[in-house]
Amino acid sequence: MKLFYAKASPFVRKVLVAAHELGLADRIELLPAAAHPINRDATIRAQNPLGQVPTLILDDGTALADSRVICEYLDHLGQGDLFPAAGPARWAALTAQSTGDGLLDAALLCVYETRVRQEGERSAGWVTGQREKIGDALARIDAAAGEFGERVDIATITYGCALGYLDLRLPDLGWRDRAPAAAAWYARFGERPSMQATRPD
Repeated sequence: MKLFYAKASPFVRKVLVAAHELGLADRIELLPAAAHPINRDATIRAQNPLGQVPTLILDDGTALADSRVICEYLDHLGQGDLFPAAGPARWAALTAQSTGDGLLDAALLCVYETRVRQEGERSAGWVTGQREKIGDALARIDAAAGEFGERVDIATITYGCALGYLDLRLPDLGWRDRAPAAAAWYARFGERPSMQATRPD
């Protein structure tokens, strides 16, 4: 399999953490890509019309896009249990994944606003609104973190990658002060080999 990726992308990291946890990392060839919201990478677009990473190309040439789809495919391929079977546990895990992904979407929009837009085009109100979303998601994660224990599933992988991305791109947020229970959990989860192997520079 081949994965269009960017090392700093938290959604790519989510896929790679899942691959490591499932023992599939050595079956994936990494294809560096220059995904960008304005200067779109034609190589990715040929496989994924949205031109986004991660995009996974299967052995038969089929393209899978979006970290949620790719992670579930890898879990199926590796006969894992990152996604609970049908029932309340599955809906809870998928909802948690959505919360983590939403935090990441808001963080990426903050980054794009300050790194991609010209200074005269930036909106302080927009950034404030996205940071409020991050704060609300952090509160939800913090409230649940005491029950995570040593659990490794799509929810905790997404949360771990989201918190790591805040360290990378929004260190001024001081998320650990706002979410101490999540910080204590992340201190352990972040030491997993899968998290260390995928840590962005």
